[in-house]
Amino acid sequence: MNPGGSRAQHTAAVERLRASYAAIPAGSPVRLAKKTSNLFRPRAATTAPGLDVSGLTGVLAVDPEARTAEVQGMCTYEDLVDATLPHGLIPLVVPQLRTITLGGAVTGLGIESTSFRSGLPHESVLEMDVFTGAGEVVTTRPGDELFDTFPNSYGSLGYATRLVIQLEAVPTYVALRHVRFDDAALLAKTVEAVVESGEHDGTRVDGLDGVAFAPGEYYLTLATWVDSPRGAEPSDYTGQQIFYRSIQERETDLLTMYDYLWRWDTDWFWCSGAFGVQHPTVRRLWPRRWRRSDVYSRLIGLDRRLGIADRLDRRAGRPLRERVIQDVEVPLDRLEEFLAWFDDEVGMRPVWLCPLRSTRAWSTYPLEPGATYVNVGFWGTVHVGPDAPNGPKNRAIEAKVHELGGHKSLYSEAFYDADTFDRLYDGAHLAAVKRQHDPDDRLTSLYDKAVKRR
Repeated sequence: MNPGGSRAQHTAAVERLRASYAAIPAGSPVRLAKKTSNLFRPRAATTAPGLDVSGLTGVLAVDPEARTAEVQGMCTYEDLVDATLPHGLIPLVVPQLRTITLGGAVTGLGIESTSFRSGLPHESVLEMDVFTGAGEVVTTRPGDELFDTFPNSYGSLGYATRLVIQLEAVPTYVALRHVRFDDAALLAKTVEAVVESGEHDGTRVDGLDGVAFAPGEYYLTLATWVDSPRGAEPSDYTGQQIFYRSIQERETDLLTMYDYLWRWDTDWFWCSGAFGVQHPTVRRLWPRRWRRSDVYSRLIGLDRRLGIADRLDRRAGRPLRERVIQDVEVPLDRLEEFLAWFDDEVGMRPVWLCPLRSTRAWSTYPLEPGATYVNVGFWGTVHVGPDAPNGPKNRAIEAKVHELGGHKSLYSEAFYDADTFDRLYDGAHLAAVKRQHDPDDRLTSLYDKAVKRR
């Protein structure tokens, strides 16, 4: 990985970042000047220039013996995997969408099917450089106050410019078992058994996630890393076949490791259906290179700017839609209760289920270390009528999640009052760390980023 040239380029990129930061007028929002985003909350328009992070998108080095990678903060997981997989290595947690950046997954919250054994992406970071609100680059490690407060801070403490992360060795293939459950309580018991033992029916489990298609129709997908295809032909879900449908259609499957990592990206889980991409005729005509989450995300952005769906609903006499795009962490022993409530009150299916265990305490996202949670992901719209702009379904979800002892990710819309927000996300401590590293308050606070309409 020609580290000499890369490091010189990295130094130059950081200097461009400093210069772009200095060029932003005082009082103007500080934002990244990047082409893609995996955030789903409204942002006010601004004419102020963004931070120049164009030179911070690469992999500086991969150390196959130490099983580590040194990566720039705006490197996407797609590019990171392209650099590590030829060495038979991947990050301990690879979030499911290709254009999620490593820095984004650490300052936000990433998750995937290995999270039941490896936690969240920030838990495998060994060291990182953070560009702070003071315009300084601070190198920080686990145990440092800045490092330990950084997860779930969403840029309110600064931006990661360089990270050193752990990697794990993987073979070429992944064998899948799709196990159906009619009872959410039994599914939860099975999840707990897999998390505790690392196996199911005597077979090792390396990846664990699931889908709730309807009340009484739940699936766990158990993934096992394997060296050999065992005489089977790996499936391809980047073409006409659609991965999430295969979960209902077959009990076992085989994917290459690469295709397993991006199995959800091709159809943005199941959300590509909103664009007709799952219709066989449309799918044949839709270029394969456009079957990607970032393409669908841009189409959603276009719809939001032009109000196309709202106009069509009004013309058809349908109630106004509320966007319900959220990921929440629910304690495993409350999963059955949450799913039943969600069916009654929201009625959106399918939903994604991804078990996780945090390996240590993190103040700004206080999951209990060693306790099993299930990330429930749901992404779509619900017809609610004229109250839609007030987010009634989202508000109800927030209240229910915290009633059950869970937590909600902040990548999408949130509606908390300031006192509740500070209580849930350790606002006082976050503010103290922010004052230390952003004394002139150049960076937008987490509450203002995540909740306040600006």
